[in-house]
Amino acid sequence: MLDINYVRAHPDEIREMLLRRNTEGPLDAVLEADSRRRSLLAEVESLKAQRNAVSKEIGKGKDAPEREAKIAEMKRVGDRIAALDEEVRTAEETLRESLAAIPNLPDARTPAGRDESGNVVLRASGEPRPLGFEPKPHWDLGPALGILDFEQAARITGSRFYILYGAGARLQRALISWMLDLHIRQGYREVYPPYMVRSETLFGAGQLPKFADNLYHDVEEDLWMIPTAEVPLTNLLAGEILEAERLPLHYTAYTACFRREKAAAGRDVRGIKRVHQFDKVEMYMLCTPEAADAEFEKMLADAEQVCAGLGLTYRVKQLCTGDLGFNATRTYDLEVWSPGVGEWLEVSSVSHCGDFQARRAGLRYRPVKGAKPELVHTLNGSGLALPRTMIAVMENFQTPVGEIVVPEVLRPWMGGMDVIRKE
Repeated sequence: MLDINYVRAHPDEIREMLLRRNTEGPLDAVLEADSRRRSLLAEVESLKAQRNAVSKEIGKGKDAPEREAKIAEMKRVGDRIAALDEEVRTAEETLRESLAAIPNLPDARTPAGRDESGNVVLRASGEPRPLGFEPKPHWDLGPALGILDFEQAARITGSRFYILYGAGARLQRALISWMLDLHIRQGYREVYPPYMVRSETLFGAGQLPKFADNLYHDVEEDLWMIPTAEVPLTNLLAGEILEAERLPLHYTAYTACFRREKAAAGRDVRGIKRVHQFDKVEMYMLCTPEAADAEFEKMLADAEQVCAGLGLTYRVKQLCTGDLGFNATRTYDLEVWSPGVGEWLEVSSVSHCGDFQARRAGLRYRPVKGAKPELVHTLNGSGLALPRTMIAVMENFQTPVGEIVVPEVLRPWMGGMDVIRKE
């Protein structure tokens, strides 16, 4: 969430940056609600000052009729103050809701662009290697091997779910274990968080109210299935004031993730590219503003190490202003080449959120002992998302006879299995 003091002082600058993001945002509603709130507060303070002054006069007064008249007048003032206090609460809620709907502002280093066509490829690691045969897409390769089933998942739950069997399930578990162990070696602390959270937890992470339609919600308990581990990790220390020496904090977590993914049916949703339930290993950081840029580059390098360790051809993109996520001020995407589907698949978005989430979640630190608390900066990134990483591994390491060679780094978690054959 943006700082209302900054919004109030720089409305034209913010309007311009929102246009760079290809959105207007409810800026006018924020300014109107803020103006009304301040006007109401001024009136309340004036009436309270009047009441205090008259109350002193009443205490000193000797004329009974005059005292009674002032008491009656102050009762009316008290009623007006009570009514105004309610109006202030309403105005504050309107302001909070409107402010919460405005996305983070793009960093000056984020390239301008209206949509994803404005994203910039910064570098690529290797070239897609020729397989020497026509590669199968994973939706053919997996079922032929007996390790991936869509039809049974559809009978159990519905479309856009899948079941992994045998070596397929084990391959996914191997990826998760290897990635977690790698991130621990990179300096992250592993966390196993809840998969369900409260509304205020989602608000703190910037998911509510913006993305309510894409989330699964248990109305009776008011609990929500998490769309990413970023949500509980953002709120681990919500409302606390950290000492500077504790920062930076590096977390990694494996969770299942749940998203309604309302994209229309078609080629983009075939297979396991876009599903309602998927696994992901997350990286998360809290740091001082001064350290944020260096930590941002570290997180990108850590995610790249996952791609490189698996032997995947990948590239790094910087997202433009029109394609930034709601919480981000800067974002790098990592995409891996997958020959069966014939496209680059995003497996990680590494995002710098500045103090945007910290303001919502109340994440603060003291620069020095006794100093006024300041907001931390937060960063997050996938390390990596499993469905598309699974796709890339299956399709890049397939053989002419339709088997899959297991990447060497995963074999210790596969019981030494080096090739996945038909089950």
